[in-house]
Amino acid sequence: MQHQTAQSARPQILPWAALWSMVLGFFMILVDTTIVSVANPSIMQGLETTMVATLWATSAYLLAYAVPLLITGRLGDRFGPRRIYLIGLTVFTLSSLACGISPNIETLIGARVFQGLGASLMTPQTMAVITRIFGPRERGSAMAIWGVTAGAATLVGPILGGFLLDAWGWEWIFFINVPVGMIAFVLAMCFVPKLPTSAHRFDWLGVLLSAAGMFMLVFGIQEGSSYDWGVIWGPITVWGLIIAGAAVLALFVVWQRVQRGEPLIPLRIFRDRNFSVGAAVIVTVGLSVTSMSLPLMFFLQLVLGLTPTQSALMMVPMAILSIVLARPVGLLIDRRDPRRLPLLGLLLVAAGLLLYALLVRPDTPVWLLLIPSAVLGFGNAFMWGPLASITTFGLEPRLAGAGSGVYNTSRQVGAVMGSAAMAALMNARIAAQLGDAAVGAGGFGGEGGSAGSALPEPLREGFATAMTQSILMPLGIILVGAAIALFFGPRPARTGGVRIPVEG
Repeated sequence: MQHQTAQSARPQILPWAALWSMVLGFFMILVDTTIVSVANPSIMQGLETTMVATLWATSAYLLAYAVPLLITGRLGDRFGPRRIYLIGLTVFTLSSLACGISPNIETLIGARVFQGLGASLMTPQTMAVITRIFGPRERGSAMAIWGVTAGAATLVGPILGGFLLDAWGWEWIFFINVPVGMIAFVLAMCFVPKLPTSAHRFDWLGVLLSAAGMFMLVFGIQEGSSYDWGVIWGPITVWGLIIAGAAVLALFVVWQRVQRGEPLIPLRIFRDRNFSVGAAVIVTVGLSVTSMSLPLMFFLQLVLGLTPTQSALMMVPMAILSIVLARPVGLLIDRRDPRRLPLLGLLLVAAGLLLYALLVRPDTPVWLLLIPSAVLGFGNAFMWGPLASITTFGLEPRLAGAGSGVYNTSRQVGAVMGSAAMAALMNARIAAQLGDAAVGAGGFGGEGGSAGSALPEPLREGFATAMTQSILMPLGIILVGAAIALFFGPRPARTGGVRIPVEG
């Protein structure tokens, strides 16, 4: 009888409609991680505030996004990924409206915190639903679309931000989320199925330890440069906070192992070799992809004199090729052993970064810089989707939320580390090439100067050299990721992640 009920319920699930419904919301929240960076000068001027306060609008979002991911992934297992996704989407959409109508920077920062929380509720549910509603022979294609969405959204953000900023003003980078969020909500209500939940007991001590540890670690890494990696307040230093965060997270892991109840993160998911390898690789991907755009944007604007929008458009070949190749790569994942596809993607990304390092010179024709952008497009297509697919393929459906939370947390922590490390490295290399006095001149540590304004001619060669040296960091990190990817094992012949009937 139970088998018949399951069979009769399966036709109600439209996996591809559900996927595209969630991809719209997922794309929207990831765009918001980068779109605000273009508008920071306009926000600072419009709200009559300081640069430090303005940058906190971005920091608050990233903190609220990254810190709860381990917890929100588990919430989907307990209360249903559809319900948690819709709650997160509602919070994100309403807080976007609050951001747009903020009368001062304090209100904007508060609204951005709620935006980040909404994004954190949504993100793990997208991957968990894919794992649970797609059969083994379709999941690769679905994960390819999920993966390329994650990659392309970070590129679209600056382009879309520049367009909205030029056309209507900074408020519209937030207002645009309101109609998109409403459409995404209706689509999710119609097509995302209600999946069976597990009667989990919530590990409240685990929640406290993971939240405290993640906050200290992410805050220390993200804001370290703001405090010159020294004292934050009283006896608390940046490095002390980072070490304390790592210690609390280590205590969290010990608690997950020794407790007799139900852990927040079942450590048995790490017995899956491919999950452990993939979680390590995605840290290097998050670090590299986030950090590589910073020296490129500074070079394009301060050496070649491009506007922010023109600079972002130089990434269009990467975005287009990533999107166009998503489906063919997805079919390749489904039909063949995909363990070497992430390795190919990682090496192609490394090749693109090496080309950039060779071409970042004041006399390089602009069109030549489109070539490494295209190479990175091929790399992204073979990296994001195959990596997500092989990492999560063997997880049991009831652990999909926990696995998704760990995977996305790893990616986000890598991104925070990449942003902080690149800011410090760029300042160090600029100081080495041009002298300490030059670091503060022209806003090297800020937003890159005014649109279309290049550095004085005598400074361009040294600045370009500093950006070339900075690009070597994400290049080295992505090669480490490629080395780790060599340890991927064969994809399991069978998995428990078959299509699951809807509730009812």
